[in-house]
Amino acid sequence: MIYDLSHLLNNNSPVFPGDVEPEFKQISNIEKNGYRETRFHIHSHLGTHIDAPAHMLENGKTLDELDVSCFHGKALIIEVETGRNFIEKDILTPFEKDLADTAFVLFKTGWSKFWGVQKYFDAFPTLSAQALQFLLQFELKGVGFDTISADPVKSTDYNNHYAIFNKGMIIIENLIFPEDLEATSGEFSCFPLPYEKADGSPVRAVLKV
Repeated sequence: MIYDLSHLLNNNSPVFPGDVEPEFKQISNIEKNGYRETRFHIHSHLGTHIDAPAHMLENGKTLDELDVSCFHGKALIIEVETGRNFIEKDILTPFEKDLADTAFVLFKTGWSKFWGVQKYFDAFPTLSAQALQFLLQFELKGVGFDTISADPVKSTDYNNHYAIFNKGMIIIENLIFPEDLEATSGEFSCFPLPYEKADGSPVRAVLKV
């Protein structure tokens, strides 16, 4: 079975504070033109999306410089219990053997239930420094979150972003896990739009179990 882990994009899609609001406008219709066509005015980190190392690293790779295989592979879903302010190392250690044989770690915090309201931007769980260092010892392709960012919204140093990017990995943000998804692993894909010098891209993130 294939599960869609992506938020629907529209004019009401939440954006990181300060980013330009999206615009999806129908510019042609069947009655007048004989076909439908939509114009997008969006930024590269809208909705469920990938951050490339080039998003923050001067010499980091853009998405179009990464091999397409970097966006596909075995994923491990780690659930974070409600009430945690941080994703601590103790959450990760039970999965040490699994982490040695996975390409993506996806954190299921349940925060996506706040999508579309102010709380989505406030006090969501992020990786602690110890947890991050533990995670980065494994040969991963990327790390994903069902939150707006790998760092707190008010962060000014973006420690988690920089540490992950410095390992050449991608970050997937704004995932959503369907309520009927019980699997804790599967075949994950998050292919970006193939545009030049891509610092990020909306994706259709899916999990096959």
